[in-house]
Amino acid sequence: MTDESSGLGPVPRGEAPHARDAEIHRLHRWEASAATHRRGGDIRRHTDVSTSAALDIATRPDPAAPLTSVAQSGATGRATTSGPGRARRRRRRGLGTKALGAAGVVGMLLTWEIVPRTGLVNERFMPPASEAIGGLISNFGLTDFWVAVGDTMHAWALGMVIAVVAATVLGFVIGSSTFLRRFTNSTIEFLRPVPSVALIPLAVLLFGVGIESSLMLIVYACFWQVLIQVLYGVADVDSVAMNTARSYGLGPMARMRHVTFPTALPYIMTGVRLAAAVALILAVTAQLIIGTPGLGAEISRAQSGGNYVSMYALVLATGLLGVLINLVMRMVERKVLSWHSSVRTEVAA
Repeated sequence: MTDESSGLGPVPRGEAPHARDAEIHRLHRWEASAATHRRGGDIRRHTDVSTSAALDIATRPDPAAPLTSVAQSGATGRATTSGPGRARRRRRRGLGTKALGAAGVVGMLLTWEIVPRTGLVNERFMPPASEAIGGLISNFGLTDFWVAVGDTMHAWALGMVIAVVAATVLGFVIGSSTFLRRFTNSTIEFLRPVPSVALIPLAVLLFGVGIESSLMLIVYACFWQVLIQVLYGVADVDSVAMNTARSYGLGPMARMRHVTFPTALPYIMTGVRLAAAVALILAVTAQLIIGTPGLGAEISRAQSGGNYVSMYALVLATGLLGVLINLVMRMVERKVLSWHSSVRTEVAA
């Protein structure tokens, strides 16, 4: 007769207690020695996994035995969640995302190329993508093109600065006062949904066709993007942190600098990134409709003259500007918020 013991095989009944204790002690000693060899580079590939897994931590009599068995650390003895493994997985995911993005762009250009050439639309009014890209490359060598790009970026940058500064200051002032938040809530909710393009007639009446009209539309659209985010950020300040700052004798400006501003900064950067795209849209729209100098005015001029290849080339140029602005704003956001958990998590993912 034999006594079956889990993971250790059959042993004679009369010698079961002594044999089992000796076998457990031998296996614990062997497991500790295997862990030492693994640290030194000698990986034991012929491991009795089922036997090692049967050794529960609660039954370990040997204090020198490792806390994790060979089976728990992987059949090869390597850590299953190692840093290099995670880095390789992150690189694979990053390459896969970039490949999908490139495939999407290529697919869109192929569709654009095929549709006019197969006669689905009139090639005169929608030239193939190859002709539009060729026109864009030709524009890179024209001085007038870069002057138009400079006018558009000037209106974009100036409108962004005015909107961000005004919205940030007012957001901190309103958000720091319960009375002001309640007093201005209805006004903000009434004005925020008004589309900026609805103000074009007013802008033309007030400022004519100058850059001031474009700035009015850009500032109005971007102001609400940033203001709402600042209000959310100020409202998210931890009351315990604020009370602690008061107990240490920090004044209103010191609390704003050391408590409120760090909490609201991620919200501010989100608002700025969203406003950057909106500002470019409104800059081109104002130039397209009002006629202020810039890429929008050049698109309108090319369309009026029947030069559709140049028109689509300029549209592609505005798209490239949007992509470039988005990339730059994301880089700035990561740089400014390098200390924040959201950016650290995004980098580590």
